[in-house]
Amino acid sequence: MNKQNRMPAAYLIGVLLILILSSILSHDRFTWLLEVFPILIGLPILILTYRRLQFTDFIYLLLIIHSLILAVGGIYTYAKVPLGFWMQDWFGFARNHYDRLGHFAQGFFPALLIREILLRTSPLRRGKWLFFIVVSLCITISALYELIEFGYALSTSETAESFLGSQGDIWDAQWDMTFAALGAICSLSILSGWHDRFLTKTGIDVNY
Repeated sequence: MNKQNRMPAAYLIGVLLILILSSILSHDRFTWLLEVFPILIGLPILILTYRRLQFTDFIYLLLIIHSLILAVGGIYTYAKVPLGFWMQDWFGFARNHYDRLGHFAQGFFPALLIREILLRTSPLRRGKWLFFIVVSLCITISALYELIEFGYALSTSETAESFLGSQGDIWDAQWDMTFAALGAICSLSILSGWHDRFLTKTGIDVNY
């Protein structure tokens, strides 16, 4: 295995281990399946498109972290993750906010993935328009996810609450989309420069 393939291989092994262990530890296998569904969709796509589009090591690392956040939610269900209860005690929150963390991550990590795809496959260069388009796409993905949750809630009542993690909040969907938007904005604001350095190492000019 050459150096170029090490991080993609580490990503594949890491995500498979996360899926296997979280499945074993999950309290409800069907809810786990719903929570890690984005991984089950994204992983095959990354594998099938690997020869045409190999991402930077930075992106693969971020995707491993995001997979871990999703898997932890799948193990406990978002409303019962221990970290959320610890945060509730530390900061005096009225509810378990791991769900908010999950939706913040829904914007934070995909934002850099989308940014890299656009920089490598479109005429867009770094700047205000790239920033705007990436954030808009992250909000759109979040909104689509909320519609999927809405459809699921209408079709079943037994496990809907565990999957949705709304905890009685009637504005949960709006908060979820807000946190996804904030995650994307924070990610692009904080990590774009670092991301550019990784892209430059792979021979991609982000300035022209």
